[in-house]
Amino acid sequence: MHLMPAAAQQADLPVDTADVTLKIRTALEISGPILFFTDKNILNLEANVTADLNEKYSLIVGGGYSDYSYSQYNYSFMADGLFFKAGADRNLLRPEMAEGTYWAGAGLRYGVSRFAAETPTLKHDNYWGSVPSSIPRDNYWCHYLEVSGGFKAELFRNFSIGWMINIRKMIYAGGTRELRPIYFPGYGNGGSTFAYSINYFISYNIPYKKIKVLIYPEPPEEPDEEDTGQQSASPQVGRQGIGR
Repeated sequence: MHLMPAAAQQADLPVDTADVTLKIRTALEISGPILFFTDKNILNLEANVTADLNEKYSLIVGGGYSDYSYSQYNYSFMADGLFFKAGADRNLLRPEMAEGTYWAGAGLRYGVSRFAAETPTLKHDNYWGSVPSSIPRDNYWCHYLEVSGGFKAELFRNFSIGWMINIRKMIYAGGTRELRPIYFPGYGNGGSTFAYSINYFISYNIPYKKIKVLIYPEPPEEPDEEDTGQQSASPQVGRQGIGR
């Protein structure tokens, strides 16, 4: 039996079209400022710009500022600085479902953090008593990869909300693991190889182009060999019964 290639089979199916509006989106992360009112030790400000390339892919550039402080009985730590990241996203929704309004997908970013950190107070207890010390303010770099996934929806004309779950992998942090800062702006816990976060965004969308996208219906599923064998066996049993 001659099987047609998948592309040829798809070409024989009826084709529909969908109008998709490509947009440039400017987004502001809102959970950082809100959490600052409950925890004055950390402030995260973040924003990004996304530009649609087509109905599936978009480019993203973002950045922000973090101010972090922590203290306990024997030391205190402070870090503040900027971070930047850039990458691409893919919308996993079919064009006729997304319609340029909904987005559900994943993306990959490369992030860089440039910040200053210090340990103003550091107390070490030993046999002879307590020894006070400190680590002066110094500049640091951090490079990391970020994988993100989430959902966005346009609630009002040109205004969207959404959330993203982020998993980050440290690539370069400078120095040894024992001398790393305990917090990296844009990344998170400096002592962890992986860091996690959830961000919530509101965005303003600027339509700049409308395209037509071909919509191919899903090809029918081919029956399994077992099902085919069972179906072919059933008539034979019936014929044998009739013959008797």
